[in-house]
Amino acid sequence: MLTDNREQLVGIGIQGTVLPPECPPLPASPYQIAADGTPYLLPPPGGIVYNVRLGDSALGWLADMVQPGVSIRSPQDPANNALNTLACLGDEARVVSGAALGARGVVVGKSGRFAEHVILHFGRSDLERIALEDRILVRALGRSLSLQSHPRIQLKSISPRLLDALEPEDLGEGRLAVPVRAVVPAELAGAGAGLGSEGGCVQIQTEDREALERNGLQDLRLGDVVAFHDYDCRWGNGFLRGAVTVGVVVHGDSPRSGFGPGVTPLLAAVGEAIEPRLTESRNLVDLLRLPD
Repeated sequence: MLTDNREQLVGIGIQGTVLPPECPPLPASPYQIAADGTPYLLPPPGGIVYNVRLGDSALGWLADMVQPGVSIRSPQDPANNALNTLACLGDEARVVSGAALGARGVVVGKSGRFAEHVILHFGRSDLERIALEDRILVRALGRSLSLQSHPRIQLKSISPRLLDALEPEDLGEGRLAVPVRAVVPAELAGAGAGLGSEGGCVQIQTEDREALERNGLQDLRLGDVVAFHDYDCRWGNGFLRGAVTVGVVVHGDSPRSGFGPGVTPLLAAVGEAIEPRLTESRNLVDLLRLPD
Protein backbone atom coordinates (compact mmCIF):
# COMPACT_ATOMS: atom_id res chain seq x y z
CA MET A 1 0.00 0.00 0.00
CA LEU A 2 1.28 3.46 -0.93
CA THR A 3 1.43 6.08 1.81
CA ASP A 4 2.55 9.67 1.29
CA ASN A 5 2.73 12.97 3.14
CA ARG A 6 0.23 15.01 1.10
CA GLU A 7 -1.65 16.12 4.21
CA GLN A 8 1.45 18.05 5.31
CA LEU A 9 1.90 19.92 2.03
CA VAL A 10 1.30 23.66 1.83
CA GLY A 11 -0.72 25.01 -1.10
CA ILE A 12 0.79 28.33 -2.16
CA GLY A 13 0.02 30.86 -4.87
CA ILE A 14 2.78 31.60 -7.38
CA GLN A 15 2.41 33.76 -10.45
CA GLY A 16 3.90 34.34 -13.88
CA THR A 17 3.13 36.30 -17.01
CA VAL A 18 2.69 34.98 -20.55
CA LEU A 19 6.12 35.62 -22.05
CA PRO A 20 6.74 36.42 -25.72
CA PRO A 21 9.14 34.27 -27.75
CA GLU A 22 12.64 35.80 -27.85
CA CYS A 23 15.36 35.93 -30.51
CA PRO A 24 18.89 37.31 -29.96
CA PRO A 25 19.02 41.12 -30.28
CA LEU A 26 20.94 42.76 -33.12
CA PRO A 27 23.72 42.66 -34.18
CA ALA A 28 23.55 38.95 -33.28
CA SER A 29 22.12 36.67 -35.95
CA PRO A 30 18.70 35.16 -35.23
CA TYR A 31 19.87 31.96 -36.92
CA GLN A 32 20.86 28.79 -35.03
CA ILE A 33 23.08 25.96 -36.31
CA ALA A 34 21.57 22.50 -36.81
CA ALA A 35 23.34 19.24 -36.00
CA ASP A 36 24.36 18.85 -39.65
CA GLY A 37 25.97 22.31 -39.72
CA THR A 38 23.23 24.15 -41.63
CA PRO A 39 21.74 27.40 -40.28
CA TYR A 40 18.04 27.53 -39.53
CA LEU A 41 15.50 30.13 -38.44
CA LEU A 42 12.51 28.68 -36.61
CA PRO A 43 10.06 29.85 -33.94
CA PRO A 44 11.77 29.59 -30.50
CA PRO A 45 10.18 28.25 -27.30
CA GLY A 46 7.65 30.38 -25.43
CA GLY A 47 4.63 32.50 -26.17
CA ILE A 48 1.17 31.13 -26.97
CA VAL A 49 1.07 28.13 -29.31
CA TYR A 50 -2.35 27.56 -30.88
CA ASN A 51 -2.02 24.56 -33.16
CA VAL A 52 0.32 22.24 -31.22
CA ARG A 53 -1.40 20.47 -28.34
CA LEU A 54 -0.69 17.75 -25.82
CA GLY A 55 -1.30 14.43 -27.56
CA ASP A 56 0.24 15.69 -30.82
CA SER A 57 3.55 14.34 -32.11
CA ALA A 58 6.68 15.49 -30.29
CA LEU A 59 8.64 15.29 -33.56
CA GLY A 60 8.60 16.99 -36.93
CA TRP A 61 7.32 20.49 -36.16
CA LEU A 62 9.00 23.44 -37.88
CA ALA A 63 9.95 24.97 -34.54
CA ASP A 64 12.78 24.75 -32.03
CA MET A 65 11.52 22.88 -28.94
CA VAL A 66 7.90 23.97 -29.41
CA GLN A 67 6.06 24.28 -26.08
CA PRO A 68 2.35 23.44 -26.46
CA GLY A 69 -0.19 25.88 -25.04
CA VAL A 70 0.95 28.78 -22.84
CA SER A 71 4.43 29.48 -21.43
CA ILE A 72 4.83 31.72 -18.38
CA ARG A 73 7.61 33.17 -16.25
CA SER A 74 8.02 35.86 -13.63
CA PRO A 75 9.76 39.12 -14.64
CA GLN A 76 12.00 38.93 -11.54
CA ASP A 77 14.56 36.11 -11.37
CA PRO A 78 14.09 35.20 -7.66
CA ALA A 79 10.32 35.00 -8.15
CA ASN A 80 10.80 33.01 -11.33
CA ASN A 81 13.07 30.57 -9.49
CA ALA A 82 10.24 30.05 -7.01
CA LEU A 83 7.72 29.63 -9.84
CA ASN A 84 9.86 26.95 -11.49
CA THR A 85 10.71 25.20 -8.26
CA LEU A 86 7.25 25.13 -6.69
CA ALA A 87 5.03 24.52 -9.73
CA CYS A 88 4.19 20.83 -10.10
CA LEU A 89 2.68 18.96 -13.02
CA GLY A 90 -1.05 18.65 -12.43
CA ASP A 91 -1.34 21.91 -10.46
CA GLU A 92 -4.25 24.21 -11.26
CA ALA A 93 -3.61 27.54 -13.03
CA ARG A 94 -5.99 30.49 -13.33
CA VAL A 95 -5.82 33.62 -15.51
CA VAL A 96 -6.07 36.70 -13.27
CA SER A 97 -5.90 39.52 -15.85
CA GLY A 98 -7.02 40.29 -19.39
CA ALA A 99 -9.83 39.06 -21.61
CA ALA A 100 -9.48 35.46 -20.38
CA LEU A 101 -9.94 36.45 -16.73
CA GLY A 102 -11.01 33.40 -14.71
CA ALA A 103 -10.00 30.77 -17.31
CA ARG A 104 -8.56 27.65 -15.69
CA GLY A 105 -5.69 25.52 -16.93
CA VAL A 106 -3.19 22.94 -15.70
CA VAL A 107 0.61 22.88 -15.31
CA VAL A 108 1.90 20.29 -17.81
CA GLY A 109 5.65 20.97 -17.99
CA LYS A 110 8.77 22.93 -17.17
CA SER A 111 11.22 23.95 -19.84
CA GLY A 112 13.96 26.36 -20.84
CA ARG A 113 17.67 25.59 -20.57
CA PHE A 114 17.78 26.75 -16.96
CA ALA A 115 14.13 26.01 -16.08
CA GLU A 116 12.93 29.41 -17.26
CA HIS A 117 9.41 28.46 -18.38
CA VAL A 118 6.37 26.80 -16.85
CA ILE A 119 4.08 25.30 -19.51
CA LEU A 120 0.29 25.39 -19.10
CA HIS A 121 -2.57 23.64 -20.88
CA PHE A 122 -5.88 25.44 -21.53
CA GLY A 123 -8.96 24.48 -23.47
CA ARG A 124 -9.03 25.86 -27.03
CA SER A 125 -11.71 28.49 -26.38
CA ASP A 126 -9.78 29.90 -23.40
CA LEU A 127 -6.49 29.77 -25.31
CA GLU A 128 -7.93 32.08 -27.98
CA ARG A 129 -8.64 34.76 -25.33
CA ILE A 130 -5.26 34.68 -23.58
CA ALA A 131 -2.78 37.41 -24.56
CA LEU A 132 0.90 38.10 -24.03
CA GLU A 133 1.60 39.76 -20.66
CA ASP A 134 -1.54 38.28 -19.10
CA ARG A 135 -0.90 37.23 -15.50
CA ILE A 136 -1.57 33.63 -14.49
CA LEU A 137 -1.76 32.37 -10.91
CA VAL A 138 -0.69 28.80 -10.14
CA ARG A 139 -2.03 27.01 -7.08
CA ALA A 140 1.17 25.12 -6.31
CA LEU A 141 0.84 21.89 -4.38
CA GLY A 142 3.35 19.05 -4.56
CA ARG A 143 6.82 20.29 -3.69
CA SER A 144 8.25 18.00 -0.96
CA LEU A 145 5.67 15.31 -1.69
CA SER A 146 7.20 11.96 -0.73
CA LEU A 147 6.25 8.32 -0.52
CA GLN A 148 6.72 7.30 3.09
CA SER A 149 6.23 3.67 2.09
CA HIS A 150 8.97 3.92 -0.58
CA PRO A 151 11.78 6.10 0.83
CA ARG A 152 14.25 5.21 -1.96
CA ILE A 153 12.02 6.90 -4.55
CA GLN A 154 12.17 10.68 -4.92
CA LEU A 155 9.19 12.61 -6.26
CA LYS A 156 10.02 15.57 -8.51
CA SER A 157 7.59 18.31 -9.61
CA ILE A 158 4.55 16.03 -9.30
CA SER A 159 1.24 17.00 -7.72
CA PRO A 160 -0.80 14.54 -5.63
CA ARG A 161 -3.37 14.66 -8.43
CA LEU A 162 -0.89 13.39 -11.01
CA LEU A 163 0.65 10.86 -8.63
CA ASP A 164 -2.77 9.27 -8.18
CA ALA A 165 -3.42 9.35 -11.93
CA LEU A 166 -0.16 7.51 -12.69
CA GLU A 167 -1.48 4.53 -10.68
CA PRO A 168 1.90 3.12 -9.64
CA GLU A 169 1.75 -0.45 -8.38
CA ASP A 170 3.37 -1.43 -5.08
CA LEU A 171 5.65 -4.41 -5.75
CA GLY A 172 6.73 -4.74 -2.14
CA GLU A 173 10.20 -4.32 -0.66
CA GLY A 174 10.13 -0.59 -1.48
CA ARG A 175 9.67 -1.09 -5.22
CA LEU A 176 7.11 0.46 -7.59
CA ALA A 177 5.91 -0.47 -11.07
CA VAL A 178 5.07 2.62 -13.14
CA PRO A 179 3.25 2.35 -16.51
CA VAL A 180 5.09 4.29 -19.24
CA ARG A 181 4.70 4.83 -22.97
CA ALA A 182 8.40 4.22 -23.77
CA VAL A 183 11.81 3.67 -22.22
CA VAL A 184 14.72 5.94 -23.24
CA PRO A 185 18.29 4.55 -22.99
CA ALA A 186 20.83 6.79 -21.28
CA GLU A 187 22.84 7.26 -24.49
CA LEU A 188 19.95 9.28 -25.93
CA ALA A 189 19.78 11.64 -22.93
CA GLY A 190 21.02 15.02 -24.11
CA ALA A 191 20.97 18.58 -22.80
CA GLY A 192 20.05 18.84 -19.13
CA ALA A 193 22.89 16.74 -17.71
CA GLY A 194 24.64 18.59 -14.90
CA LEU A 195 21.65 20.81 -14.13
CA GLY A 196 19.30 20.62 -11.17
CA SER A 197 16.25 18.37 -11.35
CA GLU A 198 13.66 20.55 -9.56
CA GLY A 199 12.76 22.41 -12.74
CA GLY A 200 13.36 22.22 -16.47
CA CYS A 201 13.80 18.96 -18.36
CA VAL A 202 16.16 16.41 -19.87
CA GLN A 203 16.29 16.30 -23.68
CA ILE A 204 15.94 13.18 -25.81
CA GLN A 205 18.51 13.39 -28.62
CA THR A 206 16.99 12.66 -32.03
CA GLU A 207 19.82 12.97 -34.56
CA ASP A 208 20.23 9.16 -34.70
CA ARG A 209 16.84 8.18 -36.17
CA GLU A 210 17.72 4.48 -36.20
CA ALA A 211 18.26 4.60 -32.45
CA LEU A 212 14.87 6.27 -32.01
CA GLU A 213 13.11 3.54 -33.96
CA ARG A 214 15.06 0.79 -32.24
CA ASN A 215 13.75 2.07 -28.89
CA GLY A 216 10.20 2.77 -30.07
CA LEU A 217 10.57 6.55 -29.74
CA GLN A 218 9.72 7.59 -33.31
CA ASP A 219 6.02 8.07 -32.41
CA LEU A 220 6.47 9.97 -29.13
CA ARG A 221 3.72 12.45 -28.33
CA LEU A 222 3.68 15.57 -26.23
CA GLY A 223 2.38 14.58 -22.81
CA ASP A 224 3.61 10.97 -22.99
CA VAL A 225 4.93 9.43 -19.77
CA VAL A 226 8.36 7.88 -20.41
CA ALA A 227 11.25 6.45 -18.40
CA PHE A 228 15.03 6.93 -18.69
CA HIS A 229 17.16 3.87 -17.97
CA ASP A 230 20.52 4.41 -16.25
CA TYR A 231 19.75 8.08 -15.64
CA ASP A 232 19.61 9.65 -12.19
CA CYS A 233 17.53 12.77 -11.50
CA ARG A 234 17.38 12.56 -7.71
CA TRP A 235 19.70 15.49 -6.90
CA GLY A 236 20.74 16.54 -10.38
CA ASN A 237 20.66 15.09 -13.88
CA GLY A 238 23.25 12.58 -15.05
CA PHE A 239 24.21 9.04 -16.00
CA LEU A 240 24.17 6.36 -13.30
CA ARG A 241 23.94 2.69 -14.09
CA GLY A 242 20.86 1.11 -12.51
CA ALA A 243 19.03 4.40 -11.95
CA VAL A 244 15.56 5.04 -13.40
CA THR A 245 13.79 8.36 -13.92
CA VAL A 246 10.15 8.67 -14.99
CA GLY A 247 8.91 11.90 -16.54
CA VAL A 248 6.64 13.56 -19.09
CA VAL A 249 7.45 14.78 -22.63
CA VAL A 250 6.77 18.52 -22.35
CA HIS A 251 8.16 20.11 -25.53
CA GLY A 252 9.03 19.19 -29.08
CA ASP A 253 12.09 18.35 -31.13
CA SER A 254 15.03 20.55 -32.10
CA PRO A 255 17.43 20.60 -35.06
CA ARG A 256 20.33 21.32 -32.68
CA SER A 257 22.80 18.66 -31.65
CA GLY A 258 22.12 17.35 -28.13
CA PHE A 259 18.56 18.66 -28.05
CA GLY A 260 15.16 17.13 -28.75
CA PRO A 261 11.87 16.45 -26.99
CA GLY A 262 12.21 17.52 -23.35
CA VAL A 263 11.16 15.36 -20.40
CA THR A 264 10.30 16.90 -17.02
CA PRO A 265 11.24 14.40 -14.26
CA LEU A 266 8.51 13.09 -11.93
CA LEU A 267 10.03 10.11 -10.08
CA ALA A 268 13.66 9.04 -9.67
CA ALA A 269 15.40 6.17 -7.89
CA VAL A 270 18.37 3.80 -7.94
CA GLY A 271 18.68 0.14 -7.06
CA GLU A 272 15.75 -1.10 -9.17
CA ALA A 273 13.25 0.71 -6.94
CA ILE A 274 11.27 1.73 -10.05
CA GLU A 275 10.18 -0.80 -12.66
CA PRO A 276 8.92 0.86 -15.88
CA ARG A 277 6.12 -1.11 -17.54
CA LEU A 278 5.45 -0.44 -21.20
CA THR A 279 1.84 0.53 -21.87
CA GLU A 280 0.36 1.27 -25.28
CA SER A 281 -0.99 4.69 -24.34
CA ARG A 282 0.12 6.81 -21.38
CA ASN A 283 -0.49 10.53 -21.87
CA LEU A 284 -1.38 13.50 -19.65
CA VAL A 285 -4.42 14.24 -21.80
CA ASP A 286 -6.06 11.04 -20.56
CA LEU A 287 -4.44 10.82 -17.12
CA LEU A 288 -5.56 14.32 -16.11
CA ARG A 289 -8.67 14.42 -18.32
CA LEU A 290 -7.54 17.68 -19.84
CA PRO A 291 -10.03 19.83 -21.77
CA ASP A 292 -9.75 19.95 -25.55
